[in-house]
Parts: sequence; structure tokens; C-alpha cells
Amino acid sequence: MKTRITELFGIQHPIIQGGMHYVGLAELAAAVSNAGGLGIITGLTQKTPELLAREIARCREMTDKPFGVNLTFLPTVSSPDYPGYIKAIIEGGVKAVETAGNNPQKWMPLLKEHGIKVIHKCTSVRHALKAEAIGCDAVSVDGFECGGHPGEDDVPNFILLPRAAEELKIPFVASGGMADGRSLVAALALGAEGMNMGTRFIATKEAPVHEKVKQAIVAASELDTRLVMRPLRNTERVLNNAAVERLLEKEKSLGANLRFEDIIEEVAGVYPRIMQSGDMDAGAWSCGMVAGLIHDVPSCQALIDRIMGEADQLIRQRLAGMAG
Repeated sequence: MKTRITELFGIQHPIIQGGMHYVGLAELAAAVSNAGGLGIITGLTQKTPELLAREIARCREMTDKPFGVNLTFLPTVSSPDYPGYIKAIIEGGVKAVETAGNNPQKWMPLLKEHGIKVIHKCTSVRHALKAEAIGCDAVSVDGFECGGHPGEDDVPNFILLPRAAEELKIPFVASGGMADGRSLVAALALGAEGMNMGTRFIATKEAPVHEKVKQAIVAASELDTRLVMRPLRNTERVLNNAAVERLLEKEKSLGANLRFEDIIEEVAGVYPRIMQSGDMDAGAWSCGMVAGLIHDVPSCQALIDRIMGEADQLIRQRLAGMAG
């Protein structure tokens, strides 16, 4: 399948694996890229630029296909060493960067100077237009269904994607609720040029996370996610568990007096315990409503082949038959 996204990133299929904390390691990124998509290493999971450089080199040993690095720009007082991370990306020969969080404008000239294509994650049309204005090559449009941070506008993809198509000139991919060939064809119909999958890629054989995490996603329905940190305007969609129930109870009881410090036990530093050790109630972890569409743990190759097969059949048979 050929779209502006496959052309932009030099990939076979218009499928991107989004950056995910303690999930986007070399094993998963290489497996997605080898299967024809665009694998993404999560930059800030690597504690230092030196560790990121090592992870990029490790990925390079596992694939000769294009892959990218996610860089999330955090509004923190003690900022990560972003110049160091970008240096590791440039020296590692990576030609695709997925940016998220704060506006990446400050770093765009350096990335552009080295021929790096930038796709920025956005949860609204206004942010997507800003990304286009500062020179991003593409955007990932995240609907309200998505795992992680869906923004504060609560607009689902059936509205957000066609609105983005009305306004944007640069290509965009659909993110949030994407799991299969139906997702891809629907996203294309709504104006996207591909799709970004996060939660779906956690439940794959190559995802370097504990088996309990994969099985929790398979067991979950579309009703099993919760929105946390809404009162702090830092909303995150997570899979429900004991820690999330505690967190929501604190939000309810403290109301307008809630501070981040009150919930730090449930949200700070919990990912290694969950993703690596399988401590499923250690804290809140990002998961999309799309869990309701995930019923197995295939290899990345089998998953992407299945998605493209389903998409081809939908376009050529079901939809073409209706048009006839």
C-alpha cells in the first residue's frame, strides 16, 4: 500500500509503532520495521544519551529497515539532556523522530539540518496546525480513545480525523483505537495516510514486557480503561487496577485540593515494576480502549501481515462490492 506516509518514511506499510515508556526498546522497534512498518525506540526510557546511542546501535544490528526514535519534551524543571539525545539520534543515523509533549520548535532546525523527518503527536486540530506551521513533516492525530494522554478536548477520532483532513496540508496518521485492517481502512477513509498503534503492539511476541502485561490487555474489554489526573489537566487513559482505584478515590475525596504529590505513589516510577516485573497493581499504566479489540499475542510480522490482508480484502471486496 502506497500513501504519503509510506513515501515519507520509506516503509512498505502505513503502520507506525508509537513510542511507549519501557515498551519501545530495540527488540520491538526492529520487529515492526522488519515487518514493513516503522518501529520506534522510546528515547526517554533510556536514562542517558549514551544509553540511547547503545539502543539505536542494538536496533541497527536487528534490522536494516528504517526505524525512528520518540522524544517527549517534558515541562519539567530539571529537563533531560535533549541536546545529548538528539546528538545520539543524529550520530546513530536515525532519519525519523516522533516528537510528543511540548512544542518541538526549538529543536526543529537541528533535526532538519540532518535530514530527519519529524512526526509530532497532537490531540487537537489547533496543535496539528501549529506542528505544520513549525515545519513538522507529518502529525500523529490522537483521538480521545487513545491510551496515555488524550488531551483535554475529548474529541474522538470519528470527528478529529476528518477535521484534521479539512485543515492540514501535511500527511497525518490516526492514533487511538487502531488495532486491525478495519482500523486502517476507516482511518484512510477519514483522511489519514496511515495509523499509529501503541496498545496493540504491547500485545505482541516481541514486545519486551512481562507476559502478565500482555495477558491483561487480551483479557480487558473496551470498558476497562479509566481517565486519571483530570483535575490536574494532565489526563491519562490507563488500564483499571487496584492502584488506579486508589488514585481515583483520592481525586474524588480531595477534589479541588488535589496536588500531584497526593498521587505520586500511583504514577511516579511505576513502569519498570509493571512492564519488567509484572507487578500489575504497582500503579497506573497507559492503555487504550482498543484493548477491547485485542484477542491474541501474535508476532509483529503476523500482526502486520494480517492487518494488510484484512485491509486489502475490505477495500477490494466489501467496499468495492457496495460501490458496484
